[in-house]
Amino acid sequence: MSPTPVPDLPGIGRRENLRDRIREALRAGIISGKLEPGVVYSAPALGAQLGVSATPVREAMLDLVKGGLVVAHPNKGFRITEMSEEDLDNLAAVRLLIEPPTVRDAVAVIPKEDFPELRARAQAIVDAAENGNLLGYIEADHVFHLTLLAYSGNRFLVDVVSDLRSQTRLLGLTPLLESGRLGSSAAEHHELLDFVEARDASGAELLMRRHIGHVRGLWAGGAERSTAVR
Repeated sequence: MSPTPVPDLPGIGRRENLRDRIREALRAGIISGKLEPGVVYSAPALGAQLGVSATPVREAMLDLVKGGLVVAHPNKGFRITEMSEEDLDNLAAVRLLIEPPTVRDAVAVIPKEDFPELRARAQAIVDAAENGNLLGYIEADHVFHLTLLAYSGNRFLVDVVSDLRSQTRLLGLTPLLESGRLGSSAAEHHELLDFVEARDASGAELLMRRHIGHVRGLWAGGAERSTAVR
């Protein structure tokens, strides 16, 4: 199995923690499908695309190996792991068990003085969608949701959800971005905050269920999944 040419990934620029930035850029590439499942990519080729040397790319890829997103092939590169439809359905099912009720319970404890910061995080998602910044969208979305879940005070729960979100594949995200339809999904984050600010726990929970349905369905390139409670 030989390394495959690298797709057009966004440059990461000059950042304080280069390895972390590279890791998140690669993670976003995997989640969005820009880095294709089953394909082997070499660290030098990825580094050239990102505008960095091969060493920090290799280190970042080894971090992703620990998370199960890639598999190392000595002297060749790193193969992106494949996820079956059943795997993705199961990931969504676990997220539905955890995230909606956690957000529901968090509504009552989120301090009013935190609302402006949460709005800014939601707007960062909207801005990324409007600017066609897929990497920025995935990162901002990740931060927004984990910030909300952190109000539960349960860091283990946040870590679990972070891992589940990292394993998710959003192969339909690029077509949505290119068609300009991603903006409506981005706007849902402000709608969620409307429920939070109104202290409407039930409304927030229901919206989170709908949102995860988008992730598993439309964003993954298929039909939107039902998020009804069985």
